[in-house]
Amino acid sequence: MDQPSPSPAQEILRIAHPWVLLASALTYSLGAGIANYLGSPIDWSAYLIGQAAVLILLLSSYFLREYFDRSPLREAPRKPGEPPRLLRINLIQIAATTLTIGAALTVLLFADGALNPSALLVLGLGLVLALAYAVPPLRLAHSGYGELVVSIFLANITPVLACLLQYGELHRLLAFLTFPLTFLCLAAALVLRFETYADDSIVERKNMLTRLGWQRGIFVHNLLVLTAFLLLGTAALAGLPWNLTWPGLLGLPVGLFQIFQLQSIAAGAKPRWRLLAITAAASLALTAYFITLALWTG
Repeated sequence: MDQPSPSPAQEILRIAHPWVLLASALTYSLGAGIANYLGSPIDWSAYLIGQAAVLILLLSSYFLREYFDRSPLREAPRKPGEPPRLLRINLIQIAATTLTIGAALTVLLFADGALNPSALLVLGLGLVLALAYAVPPLRLAHSGYGELVVSIFLANITPVLACLLQYGELHRLLAFLTFPLTFLCLAAALVLRFETYADDSIVERKNMLTRLGWQRGIFVHNLLVLTAFLLLGTAALAGLPWNLTWPGLLGLPVGLFQIFQLQSIAAGAKPRWRLLAITAAASLALTAYFITLALWTG
């Protein structure tokens, strides 16, 4: 029995990657939290406009990616009486709309006086990464580097932009607190590729895991998780206040459980992919959340 086709709303939700949008909201809050921790008063107008701009960039990138992923030769026009579905032309219309909204938000940031040259440069870099991820000729989403682009956007570009909009300049806390999250983002992205690794290899779909291979992918995953928490720990020796260090380390037990699960699968245990994906998301989310909480309450 054929499965019913997804509705346009279901298609939009799938393409939009809501969990990535939520992660961007968390890392954006972390960046603004650094400004708050440093004593800068929060401009809530700039905060909300900047957060909206980040979300719009992500949505634009995802809908452009979907547009270029679909072959125009395989998509027939909708026939009269056929249930509504999301067509390729709809994808480019949505992407054009989100990019227009993004331009309007940039103008609002200028008008608000929050978009200093450094923030403008970071916002421009975010736009370049979003387009390079989705649009030919680069289309990094299918090059094996897409996971790296998304990780840098979430863990670095987003909090840096939030901090610049509030604090006006870069601070070393950004490096101390965001680079560990980059490693955790990459580890989580790798985890999500293991379940479909066999199929991806057969059709020669390029992603980070198919480039690395299964065994090397496990090693790199474990190294990424351990390096993330090692960076947090050693940052305390380089000047990161302890009241910001230990909250981030609360995610370490979850990260170790993440490594244990993957090692067990490699040793022959029955894969529990959903639990592994939830654990990877939790190690990233909890680490970012506890750091953000310390910044806003410290």
